Amino acid sequence: MENLAALLARKLHEFAGFVRGLSGWRRFALAFVTGLLSGLAFAPFGVFPFLLLAFAILVLLIDGAATRPHPVRDAAFAGWSLAFGQFLAGLYWVGYAFMVDAADHAWQMPFAVLFLSGGLALFPALACGIAAYVRRAGLSRIFFFAAAYATCEWLRGHVLTGFPWNIPAYGWEWSLGILQSTSVIGAYGLSLLTVLLGASLALFGSPGRRAHLLLPAALIVLFAGLAIAGDIRLAVSPETDVPGVHLRIVQPDVPQAEKYKRQFVARNWSRLVGLSLRKSGVTPNVLVWPEAAPPFLLAREPVALDDITVLTAHRTLITGAQRVEFGPGAKLRFYNSVYLFGHGGKIIGVYDKFHLVPFGEYVPFAGLLARLGVTQLAGTSGFTPGDGPHTYALADAPDVGPLVCYEILFPGAVVGEARPSWFVNVTDDSWFGPSSGPYQHLLTARVRAIEEGLPVVRAANTGISAVIDPLGRVRTSLGLRKMGVLDAHLPSALAGTVYARWGGATFWLLLALVVISGLYSAREERP
Repeated sequence: MENLAALLARKLHEFAGFVRGLSGWRRFALAFVTGLLSGLAFAPFGVFPFLLLAFAILVLLIDGAATRPHPVRDAAFAGWSLAFGQFLAGLYWVGYAFMVDAADHAWQMPFAVLFLSGGLALFPALACGIAAYVRRAGLSRIFFFAAAYATCEWLRGHVLTGFPWNIPAYGWEWSLGILQSTSVIGAYGLSLLTVLLGASLALFGSPGRRAHLLLPAALIVLFAGLAIAGDIRLAVSPETDVPGVHLRIVQPDVPQAEKYKRQFVARNWSRLVGLSLRKSGVTPNVLVWPEAAPPFLLAREPVALDDITVLTAHRTLITGAQRVEFGPGAKLRFYNSVYLFGHGGKIIGVYDKFHLVPFGEYVPFAGLLARLGVTQLAGTSGFTPGDGPHTYALADAPDVGPLVCYEILFPGAVVGEARPSWFVNVTDDSWFGPSSGPYQHLLTARVRAIEEGLPVVRAANTGISAVIDPLGRVRTSLGLRKMGVLDAHLPSALAGTVYARWGGATFWLLLALVVISGLYSAREERP
């Protein structure tokens, strides 16, 4: 056994030395390939060890950069190369959206995917540059790297409205137990611990004190403890439902290319109504339709409103729908909205999406990019943002917080002026075809449920529709490219979680502890 352990230790040291010693295009090629592999850590593949390996290799590449004339520049470029590969592998599905209207947008597809991946990779590049700038040999470099990387992931979720897709916490999809920790530290806090664990593995191949190996060992024990505590939480939490609430989620499975074509409009509307009226063992009293479900401007179609009046004679309808109104100067404003219809078709609320998708629903720096021929997929006018999340009272169910598609991504930004009892997340992932995107999107909804302690009812045009309880368990779901309905009860909400009460404060406290640990380690290692 000792010979085997010695052999393994020698091989790890040789591999680490090889990575640190790479120069020129080879170091960046290794970073890029490692990044591609790490993209497989996210749904639906779930090859999580690749993500931890990526962070360990980044630390070794930064170590190697420290021996060169431009350590900060080389470290930042290595970080960019790895993240560029990771985002290409994890976000390739964005390209599907450009094929819906291929005649006008197909030429933009490769540029958009490369631009998005390259732009997002600037955040890990910044993190690696900072880590190289403050780097000290020894244990402290692990803490500082993790702190810098997690901070820049937080920035990625906030700068220019943010895009917190596939943050490190989501690599834990395979362990619902570990994901329970987000009810305390949130997705950004779990991301910080995940980066710290992966980075610490570099110590197995680094020269230094054997005592340094206590850090990865302690982190492995920590995650084992999180898994056990989470599994206990799942085991002792019964699946309870709100009495008297019978949901029907409608998944019409309308291809995006057929959604608004004149010859399909009547068929698409009839499908929504027909699925809503389908006979089953239980009569639903709450109907949920997907994002932009009506294939027209609903408020301007009296016949459709008459159908809704009949449909809601004794029930509530929640549906995504586009709407339009006149703004200043008689200029039309378009909104991506959710209508809440009460009994007899009475409108009891209209929610406007406030977190719009860059390039999909609005164009940042529109004037400059228009001269380059870049417009959004939603049309030349784009959408107007709403005024933030809201909570609405319903007759047939507890108070609800609507979220449109992309809005479910943002930790700590999903609850309005009053805490709802459940979220309804309407989405139209048909833009992204049979790709990884819908699976990744579903996972974010599950993590938001855990963070807030609230169930999520998800209605998707082509899937994946689901009912998710406040512990992130999927009660029932309807997969991609399937037409049908989900009849289900509404899971009961939990009391407000630690994260729901304290929000991002738990992440910043954890980050401060990691930075303090790094400063203490640096002082102890000072010659």
